[in-house]
Amino acid sequence: MAMGIVFKGVLQFLAFSLGVFVLAGAQGTKVGFYSSTCPKAESIVKSTVKTHFNADQTIAAGLLRLFFHDCFVQGCDASILITGPSAEKNSLTNLGLRGFEVAEDAKTQVEAACPGVVSCADILALAVRDAVVLSKGPTWDVPTGRRDGLVSSSSDAANLPTPADSVTVQKQKFADKGLTTEDLVTLVGAHTIGQTDCQFFSYRLYNFTTTGNADPTISSSYLSQLQSLCPSGGDGSKRVALDKGSQLNFDESFFKNVRDGNAVLESDQRLWGDASTKSVVQKYAGSIRGVLGLRFDLAFAKAMVKLSNVGVKTGSDGEIRKVCSAFN
Repeated sequence: MAMGIVFKGVLQFLAFSLGVFVLAGAQGTKVGFYSSTCPKAESIVKSTVKTHFNADQTIAAGLLRLFFHDCFVQGCDASILITGPSAEKNSLTNLGLRGFEVAEDAKTQVEAACPGVVSCADILALAVRDAVVLSKGPTWDVPTGRRDGLVSSSSDAANLPTPADSVTVQKQKFADKGLTTEDLVTLVGAHTIGQTDCQFFSYRLYNFTTTGNADPTISSSYLSQLQSLCPSGGDGSKRVALDKGSQLNFDESFFKNVRDGNAVLESDQRLWGDASTKSVVQKYAGSIRGVLGLRFDLAFAKAMVKLSNVGVKTGSDGEIRKVCSAFN
């Protein structure tokens, strides 16, 4: 009996060590939804993502941001993928989104195998998981069964989180989606493989206090590096890594940068200045390897499953699009 308990414990530890999650879905989604109707769907998406990733590793961060922006507006229903003059993707808050071609490519190949079965919303959810894994991050089982939304409006994207949001505002925006403060910090950790434009943070570098001073929360050594990358009056579209020193690896380095005053975005650095978010950052930034070093991987996988079930359409709601960029 005791041996059985010990063995079970070892298996659980190994599962945690691998960052593997088998979590139930919500609102009608479930792991293996297409096991009989389109059994090759997940492998097709995985292969497609790998092809794009091999050509450009930064596409992983693009897919993460695309998925996040989709789920925060109308729920995870692929409304962000619709093309049109007033579509969601044209909102100012969605400028610079990338990864549309990956979803469309995967959709084309899935449609060839199983016409009218797999939603674009599910393809995007699967693609994000595969992109994180390719970036040396955790894996998780993705609950599927989402249907594609029938609405995509740029005006609906006005309340997305922004780089200038206070922690209070960030917490409220996440709470509105049923996400906790720990979910907030954990999901922001996706910036471990992210990039941003100089225009979204250069105000921190030169005239943050309107007296010509920089944001005092930026470490002095990193400030000079950022000013070199983004000179005053320079190219605002220049891309800068959000995780100093570890841009392409999905790891806990981002939280160590937040702790050390090396966060690029103001909203990220503010996580260190609020007691409720600082405690989570400290947990992930801990220097002890082993089990403690795996906490972020574990929490991120769990938080992504939770995010992926925000406002999903299932059953007879929505539709299964023929192409991801247009309603049927």
